[in-house]
Amino acid sequence: MSEPVWIGVDLGTQSVRALVVDGAGRTVAAASRPLRGRREGARHEQDPASWWELTADALAELASALAGRAVGALAVCATSGTVLLTGPDGRPTTPGVMYDDARAGTLAAVAQEAGAALWGRLGYRMQPTWALPKVLWWRDEGLLGGGARLAHQPDVVAAALVGHPVASDSSHALKTGYDLIEERWPTEILARLRVDPAVLPEVVRPGTVLGEVCPAAAARTGLPPGTPVVAGMTDGCAGQLAAGALGVGEWNSVLGTTLTLKGVSAALPHDPTGAVYSHRAPHGDLWLPGGASNTGAGAVRALFPDADLDALTAAAARVRDVPACYPLVGRGERFPFVAPRVRGFLGDGPLAVHEDRPRAFAAVCTGVAHIERLSFDVLARAGADVGGPVTFTGGAARNPWWNQLRCDMLGVPVRVPENPESALGMAVLAAGALSGDIPAAARRLVRLRRTLQPDLTRTAALTPAYHSFVDGLVERGWLDPRFAERRAG
Repeated sequence: MSEPVWIGVDLGTQSVRALVVDGAGRTVAAASRPLRGRREGARHEQDPASWWELTADALAELASALAGRAVGALAVCATSGTVLLTGPDGRPTTPGVMYDDARAGTLAAVAQEAGAALWGRLGYRMQPTWALPKVLWWRDEGLLGGGARLAHQPDVVAAALVGHPVASDSSHALKTGYDLIEERWPTEILARLRVDPAVLPEVVRPGTVLGEVCPAAAARTGLPPGTPVVAGMTDGCAGQLAAGALGVGEWNSVLGTTLTLKGVSAALPHDPTGAVYSHRAPHGDLWLPGGASNTGAGAVRALFPDADLDALTAAAARVRDVPACYPLVGRGERFPFVAPRVRGFLGDGPLAVHEDRPRAFAAVCTGVAHIERLSFDVLARAGADVGGPVTFTGGAARNPWWNQLRCDMLGVPVRVPENPESALGMAVLAAGALSGDIPAAARRLVRLRRTLQPDLTRTAALTPAYHSFVDGLVERGWLDPRFAERRAG
C-alpha cells in the first residue's frame, strides 16, 4: 500500500489554494480558484458560500489527480480576524466580515477597556479590525439573538467537509478574545460587554481532529470518505509551519508587500505597546510571538512601478552612501512600534520618487533590513527567544542581493525554503497531527532551497548605520528612548 499524501487548504483574500504533498514534501498536485469580495468604505465582505464551493472545486481537481491514492488528513487555514454569524445548524446568516474590515473600529476601545488586564497578560491590545469589536458591532445591530453562532472563516469549510458544525481553533479565535493562557472564553469580560457566551464556538487546539470527510463532501470533492479533517491555524501561522520554523528561537520573516515576523518562544513575551502578540504553538507548551509591519516590498512597487528590478538591484549593490529610509508608503505603523500617524521618509525628506533611483532603491532595501533587525530587538526586549536561525519567505525572497543584505544585517544564518506557501503549512499540520509530532512532520515535508551564512565583517560594518537609524527614530519620537539609552549605557 502506498504511503498517504497530505492536503493543505489556504483560504486567502483573493484565492483558495489547495495543495497535496507526499511524505517527503514533494508536490503531488495543486489547484486554486479566485475569490472575490465587496469593499465599501471601511467594509470588506465575502460570500461564505463561495469559500466552500470554490474549495470543493479545488479539492475535486486534486482528487482527480490523485487517482484514488490514500489521503492521510487535511487542514484548512484562513485570514486572521475574518468572522461571520451562522444559525445553530452552522449555515451562514451573514456575509463573512473580513480581517481588514474596520466598520467596528470605534468599538475596539470598548473591548480593550473591558478586558485590559487579560489582554495585558496575553501581551496585546485590541485592534480596530480584530474580531471581538465586530462581535460588538453585531450586538449593537441586534444580530446576536435567535440562536446566532459566531464562526471563523475556516470553520465554514471544515463544517462542510465533516457534515456538521465544528469547533474553532484557538489560533483563529485569538482576535475574538479567547484566553490562550486559561484556554477558555473569558466569561467575565463577555458579561461586561453584554455578549452571551453561547454565541461563541467551542475552541480546540490546532491539530485536533474535528471529524472525517462525510459522504456528501466526498461525493462533492472526490476525497475518500473518512479522511480526517484537522483544526488549522491562521494563514500567518500556517506560513511559519511551511517555513519549518518550529524550534525555540527559530523565526520566519515574511517579506511581501509588508514585513511579518513569527517565531517560537518558550515563554510568553510581553510588549506593553501592543506591537507584539502571540499565538499558542500547536506543539508543546510553546508560544508563537510575532508582529506585522506596514512597511515592506510594497514600497518598491510604489516607488519603482515600471523598473527592471534586476538591473536596479545590480546598480543598488554598487551604492555606498545609502541615506536613512523608513519605507512606509501609507500612514501609520503597527510593528516594531505602534504609531498611527507617522509617515515614511527618505533621507531628509518624505518617501517619494527620487532622481537617483539606484540610491533610493538601496535606501528602501536597507531601510527594510534596519526595520527587520529592530523588530528582533523589540521581540528580544519583550522576552522572546531570538537566537535564530531565520527563514526568509515572501515575494522579496526571490532577490538574492536583498536576502544577503538582510542576512548580514541580522548576523545569523538564514534558510530559504523551496515552497513557503501557507497551504503547505496546513499539510505539515495535518501530517503532524496524525503522527503526534508536528516538528518531525515539518522536518520531513519542508524542503530547503538554500542556506545563507552572514558575512560577520559586513555585519560589523553595517551596525553603525543601524544604530544611527534607531537613534533617528528615537529623535522623531517614534521609538522608546530606552533603545538608545541601553546602547549608550
